[in-house]
Amino acid sequence: MRHAYYSYTRNELVSNNPKLPVVVMEDNAAVFRSMAEEMAEEIKSHNEKGEKTVFVCPVGPVGQYPFLVEMVNKERISLKNVWFINMDEYLDDEKKWVPENHPLSFRGFMNREVYGKIDEELLMPKEQRIFPDPENLDYIPELIEKLGGVDICFGGIGINGHVAFNEADPSMSPEEFLAQKTRVLEITKETRTANAIGDFGGALEDMPHYCVTIGIYEIAHARKIRLGCFRNWHRAVVRRAAYGEATTDFPVSLLTNHPDINLKITEFVAALEG
Repeated sequence: MRHAYYSYTRNELVSNNPKLPVVVMEDNAAVFRSMAEEMAEEIKSHNEKGEKTVFVCPVGPVGQYPFLVEMVNKERISLKNVWFINMDEYLDDEKKWVPENHPLSFRGFMNREVYGKIDEELLMPKEQRIFPDPENLDYIPELIEKLGGVDICFGGIGINGHVAFNEADPSMSPEEFLAQKTRVLEITKETRTANAIGDFGGALEDMPHYCVTIGIYEIAHARKIRLGCFRNWHRAVVRRAAYGEATTDFPVSLLTNHPDINLKITEFVAALEG
């Protein structure tokens, strides 16, 4: 049976009392620029008060980073008191980080496209550029606690509702699922397929099978959560996120009670066709 929310028009999507705020923006650039502006404003506000800024950052979506790099360099925004905690990274079959020169490496992307393009005098120290480490899984949860929590978690939503690589697991209760912290896991075939199509030219056989990810616990406890969706299959994903039941079979649904969350989508995603 087809769920009614998959047929919601643009207006119904935003006005039928969604379980989390849905913000429709003109196009990809508008969504990404908005994310970058929120990052920059949060950093500037904290810098003015002499406070640190702690973000959880994705590699997917990535369109916000060129805007952020430009703002930081142009406005001379210091990142010296900023921590970027990246959500996840692909692993090889031995469950080690894929090499930085792997075309899918998130570490490689951040080093090339973000840290490598920010003026050195503005860039945060290397020890404040964090990736989950399969050989030191406790580090990020302990660091977040030490830093006093995450200010904003930025991210997207996967084909099966995952945020970071917190894959759906219907065998778990919501309470069990939300208690999961940074860990290594096997990527589902649905996620491997969607990511191969979206990020790897469809090369499914060469897609990694494993990843390391921050947990849904770390995401759910961030003070703010900002999610962006822009792909064609996001049309169904955002409708289920906004109107579906809270279930471990679609992890983002477990975040809808967060006190400061929103979902930024494009007009393309809000539309049902075209």
